[in-house]
Amino acid sequence: MPPHLSSKPSESSHQVHAALEAVYSWNYTSELDALRNLYAKGLDNQWNAMRDLPWDQGIDRKAFASSFTMGGLAIQETDFWASLGAETQWNVSRRGAAFMLSNFLHGEQGALMVASQLVSAVPHMDGKFYAATQTLDEARHVEVFSAYIEKLDQIYPIAPSLQKLLDATLGGGNWMRKCVGMQIVVEGLALYSFRDMRNATKEPLLKQLLTYVGRDEARHTAYGIKYLAAVVPTLSEAEARELEDFAFEAARMLLDSRAGPTMREAVLERWKEAGVDPADVFAALAKEKDNVDRIIAKAGGRRGPVSGFVIPTLQSIGLFSGRVEGHFREMFSHMQGVAEQNIMDNIIALPEDLDAWIEEGA
Repeated sequence: MPPHLSSKPSESSHQVHAALEAVYSWNYTSELDALRNLYAKGLDNQWNAMRDLPWDQGIDRKAFASSFTMGGLAIQETDFWASLGAETQWNVSRRGAAFMLSNFLHGEQGALMVASQLVSAVPHMDGKFYAATQTLDEARHVEVFSAYIEKLDQIYPIAPSLQKLLDATLGGGNWMRKCVGMQIVVEGLALYSFRDMRNATKEPLLKQLLTYVGRDEARHTAYGIKYLAAVVPTLSEAEARELEDFAFEAARMLLDSRAGPTMREAVLERWKEAGVDPADVFAALAKEKDNVDRIIAKAGGRRGPVSGFVIPTLQSIGLFSGRVEGHFREMFSHMQGVAEQNIMDNIIALPEDLDAWIEEGA
């Protein structure tokens, strides 16, 4: 006899009103070949999370702890990291990574729900077809991240800032807000972070997992870029302004402490739980500033996912006016001080070939 399941959400769930206007399209011919081609690519590149990854090999602790990064800094190359015992290195790295991966997991569930919304909400059949393949991709990502995290440590609760962003995206009545919030900001952050973590880690299972997931995410981001690049030029000034503001607020929710505790602050709490005081970390790194600067320079400079990917994406689709650029400059100035305002003057172009870019370092 099958188990009985309650029709009500459990105590561990979270509910949000998900605004949606469903749109039928009676035009079944392709209106945007780039999306139809992306749909075909999505069909060709499906994989099975439990079959195609070597789950029986477990996690290589030494490799994991020896390739841990802190905000993009290869901290394992510092004297400070070398001063920690092997067990402390493992506990710090697994807790910090488990927290980040947990939020990737929660973000993938949000993406699963938004992608399913887009199937109904977008007005073009090409967009509906591709969103259907993305929905399956996101279900697979939820499956694979939850399985890996449970091997590593535990699944941590969602960061409040990410919860706010997902709620705002799910609750946005306009399909373009959903596309900007998920495909450009959330997926852009995820794609950049997955690639960064994949290239840094020496842990075989995690590297292979992130390679598979990153390939999917490259398509998801390309969907938002190709779709919005075709639609944004047709918008009124007021409509484009509203989308720009939503994109900025989405980024600010995750980065700016004025929007509540940031992801960085939450990761540092995991360090405390592992017995390492973040104040001691920063004091120790300050003493070896020349070494830290050398490590950062070797990696090509410190560039986070917003300045390294989200902003170039907004520029490429026409949602980065001088007005919203000023908002980003003010935010970075508040976060990092006047001396760091030039972060906006060092924005690089969006990679022309996302598939090739995600494979670099695989």
